[in-house]
Amino acid sequence: MSYKTINVEIDSDGIALVTIDLPGKSMNVWDGDLIADFSQWVDDFVGDDNVKGAVITSGKPSGFLAGADLHMFVADDQSASASTKEQFDTVFALNRMLRKLETGGHKAKPLQKGEAFAKPVAAALNGLALGGGLELALACHYRIAAADNPKLKLGSPEVQVGLLPGAGGTQRLPRLAGLQNAAILTTQGRPIDASKAKDQGIIHELAPSDQVVAKAKEWVKANPKAVQPWDKKGFKFPGGGGAMDPRSVQFFIAANAMAQRETNHNYPAVQYILSCLYEGSIVSFDTAIRIESKYFLKLLQSAQTRNMIRTLFVNKQAAEKGEHRPKDVPPTELKKIGVLGAGMMGAGIAYVTAKNGMEVVLLDRELEYAEKGKGYSQKLVEKGVSRGKVTKEKGEALLARITPTADYDDLKDVDLIVEAVFEDPEIKADVIKRTEAVIGAETIFASNTSTLPITGLAKHSERPDQFIGIHFFSPVDKMPLVEIIPGEQSGDRALATALDYAGKLKKTPIVVKDARGFYTNRVVPPYLNEAMRMVAEGVSPALVENAAKALGMPIGPLALTDETSQELGLSIVRAEEKETGVDKSADPAYGLLVKFVEQLGRKGRKSGGGFYEYPEGGKKFLWPGMAEHFPPADEQPSLEEAKDRLLYAQLIPAAQCYVDGIVHDPESADLGAIFGWGFAPWTGGPMSYIDTVGADAFVRRADSLAEKFGSRFNPPDMFRDMAKSGDKLYGKAA
Repeated sequence: MSYKTINVEIDSDGIALVTIDLPGKSMNVWDGDLIADFSQWVDDFVGDDNVKGAVITSGKPSGFLAGADLHMFVADDQSASASTKEQFDTVFALNRMLRKLETGGHKAKPLQKGEAFAKPVAAALNGLALGGGLELALACHYRIAAADNPKLKLGSPEVQVGLLPGAGGTQRLPRLAGLQNAAILTTQGRPIDASKAKDQGIIHELAPSDQVVAKAKEWVKANPKAVQPWDKKGFKFPGGGGAMDPRSVQFFIAANAMAQRETNHNYPAVQYILSCLYEGSIVSFDTAIRIESKYFLKLLQSAQTRNMIRTLFVNKQAAEKGEHRPKDVPPTELKKIGVLGAGMMGAGIAYVTAKNGMEVVLLDRELEYAEKGKGYSQKLVEKGVSRGKVTKEKGEALLARITPTADYDDLKDVDLIVEAVFEDPEIKADVIKRTEAVIGAETIFASNTSTLPITGLAKHSERPDQFIGIHFFSPVDKMPLVEIIPGEQSGDRALATALDYAGKLKKTPIVVKDARGFYTNRVVPPYLNEAMRMVAEGVSPALVENAAKALGMPIGPLALTDETSQELGLSIVRAEEKETGVDKSADPAYGLLVKFVEQLGRKGRKSGGGFYEYPEGGKKFLWPGMAEHFPPADEQPSLEEAKDRLLYAQLIPAAQCYVDGIVHDPESADLGAIFGWGFAPWTGGPMSYIDTVGADAFVRRADSLAEKFGSRFNPPDMFRDMAKSGDKLYGKAA
C-alpha cells in the first residue's frame, strides 16, 4: 500500500518503521492527507498478521509532528450544514483512530496483570511533538525521545488558540503524569523538555538522536503484545484516584478558582479542559475520549475560537511569510545592518538583529553612547546565560556581532540602515544626510519612528524610493509586532527589504498607511486618555485597572501610561494641539497630565512614580495620593460600563483607521491590535470582535456611549451602513 504522507518499511522481524514526512512542508502536521493516510495505515497494520509491531518517527529535521493544520478549522466548508452528530463524528475520527492503534482494534476491557492484546507500537521522537503530535505519541505504548536535541519540546498548546487537545490529550496525560501536571500542560500551553517529560512519566526513555529508532525497535521486539496502563484492571491515576479522590477534590477547587482568576472567564477552553479532566477521570477511557470530543466540538463551533485561530495562527502565519511582500522583487540578502542611535530603541534593535545572526554597526554621536547601547545586549546575554537559556559561547558570539561606533564611515558596507534617533525631524534630517553620504547606492534606509510621517522624513533623502518606515515596539526583544510604513515615493524594493528584515527578526509585520501615529499610535492614546478621563471624573483607579484586566488586557491603562510616561503623553497631546490648532485645555485627560507632570512631578515609572508607586524590591501599588487630587465619586459605574468605555475607546479609533485605509484589511487591524498593544487576544482582535457581536450591536452600544460620554464614541458611517446591510468585515469566514 502506498501513501502520500508516510513511508512504511517492514524489516525481517516484521516490524514496520512508519516515517511521517509530508511532502512540500517544513513541518509535519495533521492535515487531511495525513489523517487519511494514517487511518488507512492503522487499518492495514491491525489487519496484517505478518506485521508484528511498529515504530513511528518523523522524516523532518524540524521535529516529530506539530499538531493539527489549523487552516482546516477556519476553512469555509459545508460543516455548518451538517448535523451535530455528523460534526461530532468528524471531530471524533482522530480519537477513534488512535484508540484503534493502541487497542489493536479489540474492544477495550480491563485486563488482568500479564494480559495484553495489541501489537506493540513505539514512538521514536526525534524532534518537537506538540498538540496532536504529542497525542499520537501518547497513543503509542512506548515513547523514547532524543536526549541530545535541544529543540525537542513536548506540549499541548491548543489553549493558546482557544481549543483543547482533541485526540485524547486531556485523558492520556492525566493517566500518565497525574491530574495536576496534565492541567498545567493543557491549560497553560507551555511546552516542556524531554527530561522533564520523563520525570512526569510522559516519556519512558531518553537516548541519543541517532539511536532512538533502533532502541524503539528493540522495545517492540521484546514486547510482542502491549497494553496501555489505563486498560489494565486496577489502574489508578498517578498520585491517587480520579476526581472522587479527596486529594483531587481539593485540586479541582483550587484549579477552577485559579483558572478564572487568570482568564477572567474570557477563555472557555480553559474551563472545558478542566471539565474534561474532571469528568474523564470518573468514567471509562472510551467514554472519556467521547467527552473530550464533545467539548472540542463546542469550542470549534464558537465564533471566539474561530476568531482566535484565524488571527493568532492563520493570519499571523501569512503575515510572517510575507503575504504583503511584492512578489516580483528577489529576496534581499541581509548580513550587516547599520543601526543609528544607541538609545533604548536602537539598543533593542541592535540586540534582536545580532541575535538573529546579522552583524550590527551601532552608531551614536559619541562612542561612549554607542558602547552603552551595546551594554544593553550585554545585560540580556548575561541574564540568558545565568538562566540557562543561552550558552556562554553563543552569547559571546552574539555580542561579537555588534560593533559600536561614532564614525559614519563604518556604515559604508551595510545592507540596510535602521534609524532610531530622537523623535525630532531636524535631528533625523541631519542623520539621513550624513548617512546617505557614505552608504551604498542601493542601500535601503528605514526610519524607526512612532509618529512622524515617512513622506515628510523622506524629503530629506536623496533617494526617497529607497526610504521606508519600520516602527518597532518597546521593549524590542519582547514585542512581536512591527509596522512597515511605505511613504508616498517608497518603492517595491524598499517594502520587500523591510519585510525580509522583519522575517529575519521573526517579527509579525503589518503594512500601514503613512499618517501621523500610523495605526497603533492612533488607537492607544484614545484608550489611555479614556482611562485618565475616568480618573479625573472620580472613577476609582482600581476599578479602571480591574475593568481593563477583566476585558483581557495584559496590563491596566494607568500602569501602561506609567510605562510610557505621563511626560511623553503630555508632549504628544501638545504636539497634536499645535498641529491641528484644536484647544485641548477642556479635556479632563489633558488637565490630569498637566497636574501629574508639572505640579506633582509624577512623570511615570522611570521618574520614580506616576499612577503607581514602585517600592524597591516590592510590588507596585496604586498611588494613594490620587484620592486627594481626584476624589472618587460617591456613585461608581458598574464594572460592565467601565469595561465598555475602555473597550470602545479602542474599537472606535481602530474602526476609523480601517475606514481611512490606515490599515488596509481587517486581518492587519486585528494583528496590529493584539501584537502591538495587547488588545484582548480572546476576541481575535477589534475587527473580529465587531463581526462577532454584529455591526448593529456595535453601533447601538457606541451610540449609547456617545450620548452619555461624548462624540468620541460615534462609530464611523461605514459601520452604520454595515449595520443596515448585515455585512461583515470577514464575510462568511467570520
